[in-house]
Amino acid sequence: MEAESVKAAKSVIKVALVGNPNAGKSSLFNRLTGLNQHVGNFPGVTVDKKQGAFKIDSAINATLTDLPGTYSLYPNSEDERIVLNILSNPQDKDYPDLIIYIADATNLERHLLLLSQVIDLNIPVILALNMIDVSRKEKQQIDLQLLIKQLGIPVIETNARNGEGIENLKEAIKILHSKKALSLEEANLENSSSPPFYQFNGSTNKIVTQLKERFEVQSDYQALLTLHHFKQLPYLEANQKTEINELIERNEFLSIKKQVDEIMDRFEKITPLVAKSVTSNINIEDETFTEKLDRILTHKLFGSVIFLSILLLIFQAIFAWTEFPMDLIDGVFASATEYLNSTLPDNAFTSLLTDGLIAGLGGILVFIPQITVLFLLIALLEEVGYMSRAVFLSDSLMRKFGLNGRSVVSLISGVACAVPAIMATRNIGNWKERLITIMVTPFMSCSARIPVFTVLIGFAVPRESFGIFNLQGLAMMGLYILGALAALFSAWVMKLILKSEEHSYFVMELPSYQTPHFRNVAMTVYEKVKAFVVEAGKIIMIISIILWFLASYGPGNKMEEVTQQTISQNDNKLSQEELEDLIASKKIEYSYAGYLGKIIEPAIKPLGFDWKIGIALITSFAAREVFVGTMATIYSVGSSGDDEGTVIERMQKEKNPETGELVYNAATSFSLIIFYLFAMQCMSTLAIVKRETNTWKWPIVQLVFMTGLAYLSSLLVFNLLS
Repeated sequence: MEAESVKAAKSVIKVALVGNPNAGKSSLFNRLTGLNQHVGNFPGVTVDKKQGAFKIDSAINATLTDLPGTYSLYPNSEDERIVLNILSNPQDKDYPDLIIYIADATNLERHLLLLSQVIDLNIPVILALNMIDVSRKEKQQIDLQLLIKQLGIPVIETNARNGEGIENLKEAIKILHSKKALSLEEANLENSSSPPFYQFNGSTNKIVTQLKERFEVQSDYQALLTLHHFKQLPYLEANQKTEINELIERNEFLSIKKQVDEIMDRFEKITPLVAKSVTSNINIEDETFTEKLDRILTHKLFGSVIFLSILLLIFQAIFAWTEFPMDLIDGVFASATEYLNSTLPDNAFTSLLTDGLIAGLGGILVFIPQITVLFLLIALLEEVGYMSRAVFLSDSLMRKFGLNGRSVVSLISGVACAVPAIMATRNIGNWKERLITIMVTPFMSCSARIPVFTVLIGFAVPRESFGIFNLQGLAMMGLYILGALAALFSAWVMKLILKSEEHSYFVMELPSYQTPHFRNVAMTVYEKVKAFVVEAGKIIMIISIILWFLASYGPGNKMEEVTQQTISQNDNKLSQEELEDLIASKKIEYSYAGYLGKIIEPAIKPLGFDWKIGIALITSFAAREVFVGTMATIYSVGSSGDDEGTVIERMQKEKNPETGELVYNAATSFSLIIFYLFAMQCMSTLAIVKRETNTWKWPIVQLVFMTGLAYLSSLLVFNLLS
């Protein structure tokens, strides 16, 4: 009683949001918390943890944790295991004082399975019957009194999209938390006296009792879950797992059989309960709007054509809608850099500020338009209910390569930018399939490679046309196709190499089509953009500063000496601008970056590259398009470096001092194209891979694998064309 009094007196309570996928959890979470939310990772895993705060009344605040969607407490994926780990462990810091269980009112029978398991954990629960508006449209009648009586918990009708029932939900939270008996429409909301939903048989009851006597377990069902999942539960010590295993062997406890028996027993109670509680005036033989639409959108032929058309629309929109804002952001940072360079004294601090910090910040924010448009369109497709159909259509093909139906969204998005594309893998439940998708997505040629390809194709491919087709344009298209094939082949190889005990089950509810709720869309986009800027941005800024240092400084006084020597030898032969360009190209040769170029020259010389190209390979790690700017600096283009034609003209005349031949002949150009096509050249991508996998292991593996493939492919191309 004393513990209960202390608990009731708390001014902040922990509430967990639990439910099946597509039940409307995100909508309810956004409705309750608004912008007062943040995203992190659950301890030890990479699954996102969404938490927020909201007021119940003037005296009580609540922290709300949106747990991943799951169909039962017998998980098949990492995110589903999160729900089990938290709800079965009262010592977990996210263990809730109270649970809001959100269920789709139009499909109540399936949603009650997980609810019945949660009830048996003896955690106070409120059932939020969501999508009640859709239920009414389908002319369903739900007997709330019977549900409350049979389940022994509060039941609140809600529509998270428009806020219906939210105040009633808060009132139920306050009442249930305070442990006071209250009636809602003359029904008792107290659930503490309700009998367990699932009754154990004799043999199960015996082993459960033994486990409870040995370990501190709050409920019989928590003990049963511990017996089923003890090997995967992270909060159990090794000696505890050994003891539980011995207990199971002594009692000949057959876990799989017991799970099947339990599910069947639960549905034996759920099915008649729903039959009594829910009635409908619609003829079950009548096709709904969703069923009519699905006959077209999920058709093997027409559905695939429509799906590809939508992907093409997304692809075009990402390019068409983001060009202006990206140029605007780039222009703002360029103007800021120019202003600071002209205002502040010419010293190391100014260089750090303009070439390091501002350049790094610009490299982060310039991706925001693409991230925003991508997740805006994906969120809209999610809201209307189409994305589940897209995943369903592509799953069978993707599985042949070790991927998942959800992988196709990330692969197509990677053509615009690998950063948001990798972020989009979060909805892939199977960790192996998600990891493979993350690892191969950078093979898709992103928009940042376009400046590189444009310059190099100009050397290697003639400007000829065949009707409406331009030869250089066909070459560009061929590079995109080659990148996609490399992604699929690499995925197939990783499928064979990576070992996982996790089985992949494609279980997905196809929700009803509905009008998008733009508040939810806006919240989703805000969350994704914020996560990128805050989390990935930290790493990008650090690497940008490191690259600035390598390009700005060198060992000894050689950079200062070459500057003075160049000035003294000028004798007014060059204009001030040309002189500055020449000095910049000389200084970079003797910078740490220049020495790195010289160091790696022996390794890249078999590919047809010299030390100057080596510098570009290093500096373009900041972003692929940096290649053009680096070439402009090295070849003294300077202020006219934005004109790619000028870069091409200067590079076309570059000769190898040893052989006297042109550096950028067809062999070298194609070799460099292939290297940039396959190589991991973007620190932003590595940063986001690190964040999504929560370790440096996989970005390093990705870097080594892609660089190795790029090197071998480039070597092959150069030798074939030489």
